[in-house]
Amino acid sequence: MTFEELGVCQEIRTAIEELGFEHPMPIQEAVTPILLSSDAEGEKDLIALAQTGTGKTAAFGLPLIQRVAQRREEINNSKATLAVILSPTRELCLQIADDLRDFSKYLNHINIVAVYGGTSIIDQIRQLRHGAQVIVATPGRLIDLIERGKADLSNVEYVVLDEADEMLNMGFTDSINAIFDQLPEERQTLLFSATMSKEIEKIAKSYLHDYKEVVVGSRNEGAEHVNHIYYMVNAKDKYLALKRIVDYYPRIYGIVFCRTKVETQEIADKLIRDGYNAESLHGDLSQQQRDLTMQKFRQHLTQLLVATDVAARGLDVDDLTHVINYSMPDDTESYTHRSGRTGRAGKKGTSIAIIHSRERHKVRDVEKTIGKEFVAGKLPTPQDICTKQLFRAIDEIEKTDVIDEQIEPFMLEIRRHFEYVDKEEILKKVVSREFGHFLKYYANAPEIEEVKIEKGGKKKKDDGGTNWKTKKPREGVQEGYTKLFINLGRNDRFFPGEVMQFINRNVPGRQEVGHIDIMPAFCLIEVPSEDVRKVIKSLNGCHYHNKKVTCREDSEKKARPMPKHRSRQMNERKALFEMLGQKEEGWARRRPKKK
Repeated sequence: MTFEELGVCQEIRTAIEELGFEHPMPIQEAVTPILLSSDAEGEKDLIALAQTGTGKTAAFGLPLIQRVAQRREEINNSKATLAVILSPTRELCLQIADDLRDFSKYLNHINIVAVYGGTSIIDQIRQLRHGAQVIVATPGRLIDLIERGKADLSNVEYVVLDEADEMLNMGFTDSINAIFDQLPEERQTLLFSATMSKEIEKIAKSYLHDYKEVVVGSRNEGAEHVNHIYYMVNAKDKYLALKRIVDYYPRIYGIVFCRTKVETQEIADKLIRDGYNAESLHGDLSQQQRDLTMQKFRQHLTQLLVATDVAARGLDVDDLTHVINYSMPDDTESYTHRSGRTGRAGKKGTSIAIIHSRERHKVRDVEKTIGKEFVAGKLPTPQDICTKQLFRAIDEIEKTDVIDEQIEPFMLEIRRHFEYVDKEEILKKVVSREFGHFLKYYANAPEIEEVKIEKGGKKKKDDGGTNWKTKKPREGVQEGYTKLFINLGRNDRFFPGEVMQFINRNVPGRQEVGHIDIMPAFCLIEVPSEDVRKVIKSLNGCHYHNKKVTCREDSEKKARPMPKHRSRQMNERKALFEMLGQKEEGWARRRPKKK
């Protein structure tokens, strides 16, 4: 199949040939003929389900600009807006507009304007005044322009919702409804999505008529070329596991996804401090900072991008090797979008999830949705990593280009310096310089405790030493450690991940922590004995969700608070004894014994 056979005109074919388009991709083969012959009865509107990176911009873009060019010649109003494309983010909006301009290079008088938030609306209004046959917009900015009377959609004949599931996830439902209220009833509506959720079906029923559904791959499926792996570790070991994974793949180029802006910045800061080429991307950054960060990442100047889901939406990079889920998302659709950013354009990709036992169910939910099984990975050992890094160093030395002309004047001095150093010693020095820091780190690297799941889904070794079956603190203390009491527990939503974040945020320097026992009303943590004073001083008086923190050395003799529900039960029982004029012991004796 060729683009000519699909019905694409000569002007557009010339432009896309210059861009390197040779043969249409499956989504383009399926969609383009439908859109170019949309006068056929029953095929006016369209839903296309396909993953990001499968070529859907060209699938709707090529026939769209061809139809717009034809309609522009047929109507008298040359400045009328004939097509609107809605996208969830500024980045995707700009990318679509750039692609359409490239496709329409040899078509006369097709003006494509991108309108989006985070930049001057005055400049965009000025562009619209000159006439925009195609508007590519984020929903919020387009609503603003409509309300100002600067965007006229009364002549629109074609509407495209790109990444529709993403727009709904980001809360644009009301904006989309408001935009459709401004559109003519007679129009062609195209909806592109990676997943077919209930919300997408609702939008389809509301605004699409007699639509045809095209599925490339299968509904709600992860990218075909993506391997899915999970590593199960204790919550306190997640960052150490991340470092091992990154170290094991020397040429990794990927995104590390976190749940919150705070976690994203913390992980990025740790990676940068430990010498990794990483940057953060989240909503607390200014638009200028985000643009610069994404520009560096696209140009491969940044190796690891640590990002939230919202910030990374619309980031279109074809050659990501890995997506790492440092924190699993709450819904499977978000995971599908994350993993779909790798394994694109026919290349292989890997999606990794670093989980603890309480997140195992999320992996099962994703497996059911995408129809693929995760492989349970075993973290690489220090020896595996050092071997891999050694071969990388040797390979880079071998591939280094020698610039004879420039280096020759210095060779006499170089030979004099190394005159009494044998070849083997020079090789050791060069290789040690290239990857010596890995040898030093992994010679004394912290151990990562293996976590196994027994039959029935029970965890053999938990997130911090707590016996979760009896809910009692683990007995004994590691040698060289001291157990501290903190008045925060599960009732305060203080779980192992929050413990580490709280300590790292409030204790100066990088604080090592041993076992963590979390009870309903308090927790016990083990810290190196030499750090006890520092930790107690730093944590005492801090606040966690408006609760003042108390931290001290733990002693069995000192009373520990009981859970709130137990405290309430004790008070009610005591009041009952007083009312009956009985002693608690006598009441307890008269209770029937359990058989």
